[in-house]
Amino acid sequence: MSDIIRCDDLSKIFVDGKHQVTVFQGLSLSIRAKETVGIVGASGAGKSTLLQIMGGLDKPTSGCVTIAGKNVAHMKEQARCQLRNQTLGFIYQFHHLLPEFTALENVCMPLLIARESRKNAIVRARELIHQVGLSERETHRTAELSGGERQRIAIARALVTHPKCVLADEPTGNLDQRTADTVFDLMLSLNKTLGTSFVIVTHNIQMAKRLDRVLSLQNQTIVDSGI
Repeated sequence: MSDIIRCDDLSKIFVDGKHQVTVFQGLSLSIRAKETVGIVGASGAGKSTLLQIMGGLDKPTSGCVTIAGKNVAHMKEQARCQLRNQTLGFIYQFHHLLPEFTALENVCMPLLIARESRKNAIVRARELIHQVGLSERETHRTAELSGGERQRIAIARALVTHPKCVLADEPTGNLDQRTADTVFDLMLSLNKTLGTSFVIVTHNIQMAKRLDRVLSLQNQTIVDSGI
C-alpha cells in the first residue's frame, strides 16, 4: 500500500525565553492507504502537536513531512492549503460546528470553500449525513443536536471532500462511553466502506486495540506500542 503521509526524522522544539522544550526528535512514521492507526501516549507527550504537523497545520523544527508524495516544506502556503484540503480531513475532540448553520450547511461548508457548486455540495453532504445515520437531523442547528450527533456531523464534514486520510484528535474524548463506542464504530465502518485512512489520537486503550496499528509517543520519539 502507498503512503499517504510520511514523516522522516522529525523534531519539534519550543523556545520560551531562555528555555527550550524538546517535544520529540528523530521521529519517523508512515500512514498507508486504507489503514487505521492509533497514537497513544501520556498527556503532554506531544500527540496533538504531532497530528498538527502530520496535517501540515504546523511546521516541524527539522525533518520532512510528505503528504500524497509531496514535501509540504517546499510548497507555498496556498498550494499547501489546497493539498491539505484535497487530501486530508480533520476531527477534533470538540466538534467545532458553526452554531448559526444547520447540520447540512455545516457539512456542505468544506465543499463551498473549495468552490464546489451549492447543488453538488448539498448532494454530497446529504450522502455523508445519510452514511452517519442522521438524515432526519440535517435541518437541525447545532444546539438541537446531542453530543454524539454533533460529532457524527463533524465526521461527515471531515469526509465530504473524499479525503485520503482523516486525522482525529481525541474524537470521542468529550463523549460518554456508550456514545463514544458508537462514534468509534462509525469511524471504523467508514474506513471499510470508503477506504479512508484514519489516524486517531486517543487515551482509550481498548478502542486503540481495534485499530490496525497502535503507535506510542514516549521518550520524545514514536514506537510500536505492542498493543
